[in-house]
Amino acid sequence: LSTVFIGLISIIILCKLLGAVSSIADAKNSKLQIAEHTAVPDSTPATTPVQSCINRQEVIAAIGVAIAEEIGAPVEAIRITSIKKI
Repeated sequence: LSTVFIGLISIIILCKLLGAVSSIADAKNSKLQIAEHTAVPDSTPATTPVQSCINRQEVIAAIGVAIAEEIGAPVEAIRITSIKKI
């Protein structure tokens, strides 16, 4: 009976140690990300905005596929007539 409790306590201690190591590693990674974000920004601005890079037909097709998958209908049965930005 005591062997079971010793085993459970060992597992708890092991989980606590792994959690501590994981949190230390996460803290180091977040410090690295903060240092990368605070670096000197590039002097050349982006030439095209992100919105213009997206192909509208591909977005409509992806939305149609997602709706068809959700309602269980074939993709050919879905007809998107308009899309408005919210």
